[in-house]
Amino acid sequence: MSVRTPDRSTPDATAAGLGYALLAYGAWGLFPLFWKQVAEIPALELVAHRVTWACVAYLVLVLVRRRGRELVAGLRDRATLRTIVPAGLLVGINWLTFIYAVATDRVLHASLGYFLNPLVSIVLGMVFLGERMRRAQWVAVALAGVGVAFMASLAEGLPWIGLVLGLTFGAYGLMRKIAPVDGLLGATIESVLLVPAAVLYLVILALDGTGAMGRMGTGTDLLLLTAGVITAAPLVWFANAARRLPLRTLGFMQYMAPTGQFALAVLVFGEPLTSVHLRGFGCIWAGVLLFTVESWWASRRRTA
Repeated sequence: MSVRTPDRSTPDATAAGLGYALLAYGAWGLFPLFWKQVAEIPALELVAHRVTWACVAYLVLVLVRRRGRELVAGLRDRATLRTIVPAGLLVGINWLTFIYAVATDRVLHASLGYFLNPLVSIVLGMVFLGERMRRAQWVAVALAGVGVAFMASLAEGLPWIGLVLGLTFGAYGLMRKIAPVDGLLGATIESVLLVPAAVLYLVILALDGTGAMGRMGTGTDLLLLTAGVITAAPLVWFANAARRLPLRTLGFMQYMAPTGQFALAVLVFGEPLTSVHLRGFGCIWAGVLLFTVESWWASRRRTA
C-alpha cells in the first residue's frame, strides 16, 4: 500500500517534532475552558459530537491535500488497522473520561492523570521500543515520580479518573508512534472507524428528542460543531510529534498540558491550592528542567 513511513530522527525532524508537541500540549492545557461551556450536556453525547465533527474536519483536510487514495489504502491495510483500531478505542475512552471529569468539577483529578502519563510513556518506550535513559534522566524521572506521588496524596491515592487518563493516553502515544501512517492519515482512519457508532447514537438522541443539537440554542450548536476542529488539530500535531521524537522526550513535554489544566483548576475554577500541590509542582518541574538540560547538553556533545 502507499503510505508514508515514519520520520527519521534528523535534527530537522526533531525540531519539527518539538514544535508539534508544543502546539498539541498547549492546546490540551486549555481544553477545560471549552468543555466547561457545554458541561450540562452528557459526556457520552459530547464524545459522539466530538468524534463526528472531528471526522468531518479530518476528511476535509485529506481531500484538500489529495490523499484520498492513501486513506482508502490505510483502511484496507491490516498492519495499519492493528495499531489504529486500538488507538481509536483508547482515545475514545480517554475523551469520555476527560469530559466527565470536567463536567463533574474534577479538573484537578484530570490533571493528576496527565501528570502520571509521561511516566507511563517513558516505561512503555523502554519496554516496547528499547529506548534507554542516561543516569541524569533517571534522576529526572525519579523527581517527577515523587512529584506525582505528592499530587496523588491529595486524593488519598490516585483517583480512577487520573489512572484511566494516564494509562489510556500513554498507550495511545505508543500505538501512534508505531503506526505505519502519519498524523493526519492515522487520525482520519481513527475517526472513520469510530464515526458510525457516534452518528447512530446522535440520531437516536435526535429521534428521542433528548439531543442537545438544535434544542439548546445556536450558541451551543456552534460550540458542538467547533469541537471537531479543536479535537482534530491537537491530535494531528501530537501524532506528528510522536513520529519525530523519542517517547521519553514526548512524555516529559506532556507536563505542559496538566500544568495548564492545573492552573485553570486553581485560578479559574476555584479549586484549592495547598502546600502539597506546591511540593508536587516543585519536584515535577525540577525533573522537567533536569531532563531538558541534560538532553540539550547530550545533543551538543553528539554534534561536537
